[in-house]
This record gives sequence, C-alpha cells and structure tokens, in this order.
Amino acid sequence: MRPHLLPPNVTRSDPVLKSMFEARKRVFVDLLKWDVPVLGKRYEIDQFDTPDATYLILAAARGKHRASARLLRTDGAHILGELFPRLCKGQIPSGATTREITRFCIDPELSRAERREARNQLVTALVEHAICTGITDYTAVASVGWFRQIAAFGWECQALGPQRNVGGELLVALHISVDEETPAKLAANGIYCPSAFRLAGAGGLQ
Repeated sequence: MRPHLLPPNVTRSDPVLKSMFEARKRVFVDLLKWDVPVLGKRYEIDQFDTPDATYLILAAARGKHRASARLLRTDGAHILGELFPRLCKGQIPSGATTREITRFCIDPELSRAERREARNQLVTALVEHAICTGITDYTAVASVGWFRQIAAFGWECQALGPQRNVGGELLVALHISVDEETPAKLAANGIYCPSAFRLAGAGGLQ
C-alpha cells in the first residue's frame, strides 16, 4: 500500500518547507539526475515524505533553504529497509531510537565555503537533535565517496556491509552511533558548528 504523502498545501502554506522541497528538486533531479517524483514540476517529494517524516532545516533570511535532512523512523517503511536491504551484511538496525538520514541536501546556490559551513552545521544539528530527543543512532545509504567523508567526521560510523554496484553507482549502508561524547569528537575534527535549525513535520514548522 502506498504511504500517504504530505499534502500539496504544505508547500504552499509553509515557505521554509517549500524552499526545502524546491532545493531537493534542484539537487537530486536537476544536478544528480535521480529518477524520483517531482510534484508540480517544482518539488521533489517521494513516497517516504509521509506524516511520519521529520525534517531538520537550516534556513537563511526570509526562510530560504541552506541545508536540510529528512529523518525516517526505522520501525516503519524507510529507504534502507524497503529499497536497499542487500547493502546490509546482517540485520538492518531499527527501533524506536534509530532514525534513517535521507535527502541530506545542501543548497547548490551556496558558495563552496558556504556549502562546507552548512554541511558542518547540519551534521551538528543531527547530533544535537539526537541527544535532545533520545535518538541513539542513525542509518543511511551513501555513495562510497560520501561515506568516506562521513566516516572521517569523527563520530562512530561503520559500514553495515560491503559496497555494492547499484544502477552504476557504488553504494554503502552505514550506521552512526550518537552519545554525549559525539559533539567533542566532531569538534576534534573541525566539524562541530552549532547553528539554529528548524524542526518540521507534516504539520509544518515546530
């Protein structure tokens, strides 16, 4: 059964969410050429953008998107479990305190230095959100090159299985553990960069 998608009026009524979905379209469809759905020729919204999804968003003035990530519960439908289970050598990590990081998106209009700063701020926001809400670990699917960057941030990050060729791209499933010591580990590698972020769900910004 197809999950219930976010209602189209979300993009009309909330400028920050609208800016995020527009940025996702520019990054994942226009730049990376992913074959994913586009709503109204402007917004990248797929079957995992349901009322259960949570979004961490860094926004500039007037709600313009800088960076964002979608978090999916792993005790329900999520990308690793539904689309890429063969990337895991053993059991897929899941549970009430495990979230899957998806659609890690840096706005392509930012300069190289601004993108790096936004990346670090988003990684920091993911850790701060986890500590504040009781999330103990994250999973994700990444290209091999991106996985190597993620693993070098300083947090506890491991591959869940060998890299595999999927549609001509080498992908890896990964697992990240988060605890009270994680911010210091990120700081030691020059990644920790606190910044205000916005938490959003199907009902809009919280």
